[in-house]
Amino acid sequence: MKLLSILLMCPLLAHAQLDSAALVQEAKAYQKELTREFKNRKTSPLTSADFKKFKKHDFFPIDLTYAVVAHITLTPESDFAPMKATNKIVDDYRTYGIAHFTMDGQSFSLPLYQSKSLLKKPEYTDYLFVPFTDLTTGVETYGGGRYLGLRIPKEGNELVINFNLAYNPYCAYNDKYSCPLVPAENDLAIAIKAGVKLEGK
Repeated sequence: MKLLSILLMCPLLAHAQLDSAALVQEAKAYQKELTREFKNRKTSPLTSADFKKFKKHDFFPIDLTYAVVAHITLTPESDFAPMKATNKIVDDYRTYGIAHFTMDGQSFSLPLYQSKSLLKKPEYTDYLFVPFTDLTTGVETYGGGRYLGLRIPKEGNELVINFNLAYNPYCAYNDKYSCPLVPAENDLAIAIKAGVKLEGK
């Protein structure tokens, strides 16, 4: 998926520090690139009918409330297993670790996954897949949940999770795609008003 390349192009934040200017710049660049991808016939997941009407994505305003430093508890004993998907095509994932963070005074835990197939590609060996649902799911955002792409920290056990980079799975736009379903443990009991919105909301 072209979107993985977009996310991995985002600048990394050294030592998991919250650099406000860098986070805003990262989110703006991501929004422009995502819209550019969808407007390109070769990379767009949109159906032909929707492609003709598409102008740009609808995003929540960039809000650094939804950018947090998370501490990772590794789960090296985790085995690869098929993750349920919207169609028959599935991939094997393992839980790389659990991200622990605080947002709006509440504490959360969010599993981070590694794809077995992506691990075979050198450019994705440090890629982490983070599907999630929250209190906006099905109301202001896609009913199947949203995704984030992160990278394993080069050192230490902390990373920045910037929910302003949250995107929809391709199956939100076209049912020809098979997309991983969000595991129950990745449901967050908070409204993440950041990233891509449900079109028209």
